[in-house]
Amino acid sequence: MRTLEAVVTGLSRGLDYLAGIILAATAALVVANILGRALLNQSILGTYEMVGFFTAAVVGLALARCGLEKGHIALGLIVEKLPAGMQKVIDLVVNIPAVAFLIVVAYNLYLYGATIAETGEVSPTTQMIFYPFVYMVAFGFFVLALAVLLNLIKQFTGGERQ
Repeated sequence: MRTLEAVVTGLSRGLDYLAGIILAATAALVVANILGRALLNQSILGTYEMVGFFTAAVVGLALARCGLEKGHIALGLIVEKLPAGMQKVIDLVVNIPAVAFLIVVAYNLYLYGATIAETGEVSPTTQMIFYPFVYMVAFGFFVLALAVLLNLIKQFTGGERQ
């Protein structure tokens, strides 16, 4: 249990840190594009495209940390009024399918990235390969699935409430 917690916590923090770096790079790209357009009458080719890829990566990579810290929206107001046993049943009914769904999403994103890599598909404007961004989002969803699973395990072994 402690090993799983250490791995999931380390991965989610690392992915969140990477998301922060990508977000800062996105902001720098947008500012550079605006300044280039305003001062030099020259914009950066593919800025819109790259911002889209970077934003997808930021969201995908930051999900796990949010899930681990329970920063997501929950039905706490309603569920807290129920008995503890019923709360655990609801958590099982909600979180087990959520873990399964997140794993399916991660796997299908991985397959999509592999297809893009195999076919050599590139972005239309800059001709940039973008399957690494799909892989990043897939990995983010996989770590989110681990975070939800970890929270569920912790609740049933340590009495922690989702």
